[in-house]
Amino acid sequence: MKPGIVVVLALMVLVLCVPPSSASDYRRQKWWKWPSSGKSICSSVVLPLYGNVYPQGYYYAQINVGHPSRPYFVDPDTGSDLTWLQCDAPCVHCTQAPHAYYRPNNDLVPCKDPLCASLHSGDHRCDDPNQCDYEVEYADGGSSLGVLVNDVSLLNLTNGIQIAPRLAIGCGYDQIPGPSYQPLDGVLGLGKGKTGIVSQLHSQGLIKNVVGHCFSSRGGGFLFFGDDIYDSSRVISTPMSRDYRKHYSPGFGEVIYGGKATGLKNLLVIFDSGSSYTYLSSQAYEGLLYLVKKELNGKPIREAVEDETLPFCWKGRRPFRSMKDVRKYFKPLALSFSSGWRSKTQFEIPLEGYLLISSKGSVCLGVLNGTEVGLENFNIIGDISMQDKMVIYDNEKQTIGWLPANCDRLPMYDTLNI
Repeated sequence: MKPGIVVVLALMVLVLCVPPSSASDYRRQKWWKWPSSGKSICSSVVLPLYGNVYPQGYYYAQINVGHPSRPYFVDPDTGSDLTWLQCDAPCVHCTQAPHAYYRPNNDLVPCKDPLCASLHSGDHRCDDPNQCDYEVEYADGGSSLGVLVNDVSLLNLTNGIQIAPRLAIGCGYDQIPGPSYQPLDGVLGLGKGKTGIVSQLHSQGLIKNVVGHCFSSRGGGFLFFGDDIYDSSRVISTPMSRDYRKHYSPGFGEVIYGGKATGLKNLLVIFDSGSSYTYLSSQAYEGLLYLVKKELNGKPIREAVEDETLPFCWKGRRPFRSMKDVRKYFKPLALSFSSGWRSKTQFEIPLEGYLLISSKGSVCLGVLNGTEVGLENFNIIGDISMQDKMVIYDNEKQTIGWLPANCDRLPMYDTLNI
């Protein structure tokens, strides 16, 4: 389930627009984009990420909201627009959270505000014209009910300027947690809608309308708003779907297993950072499971029914300790997308992108049956499959891009005085 914020950061990192200090730094970090002249416009924000896919089960960012600012842990979610915090307004139903509930100010977003209209379909009406009530529902059945407020966010831009924009966030006073509930303070909405944090910052002329993330398979990583921290010439990209505009979708894709087409195609795909695992619709899931089991047939590995980490796990003669122990049993995955006339782009998924080693020493399949959780028509690329890549949602160019990256290290982290 996913809620929002007004935002920004105690541990937010300021990325300086300076060239690397040495040739070795350049070789090590060549996937960063360095300004080629003094005319380059730098304006991005970088936030550290914490957590992991397993065993914690989610990544999260820290933001600071309000005046005086207070810290909140939030779920960075590209699958939803609204940022909200569990809110003492007072709270009707809130879940356990790492910090005290957000205390809203009296700066309510009025019903007539365009941001309010964007949260409602059709000709919306408000019980009170002076406030904007909202209710957001998530694919897992979770929801948040609340009111939209404006509050201050302190942000350090990569050009060295500190700004304090007022952003609209949700004061969520009634939450229903879904099965994928996470003990966080709220949700950071990174979707492409008007209420998304990146959209709001862009509308105020502060950053390019670009958002991205880098999840480390070892835990942690970073989130960024803006486009000046990566080398665009190294990005593999595919157009966002013109037919499905609500989420970050490249349209329809086909599953590739071991470098070969599987016939599992015409799958409507969504990139969703709010989902820890990858989900395929029932038919595609069963087809992939068949291929995996077929590949394991006759090998010294068998299903570990006693390991309930994920629906399907396998064990060998001895407990597996790392992905190196299972490379000879499994093949890499990929999703192929049409990128234009007779052109296709592949999103590569290595073993680490769809398998994990459980605490019991089994290897488990991190691709789940989406139909069983209500994702009948969608196929979700979740965090597990986006690890160790920079994934870039460029709303200016209307593309989704990616490139291999070292997500353990923040951009120029060692040059920052933090």
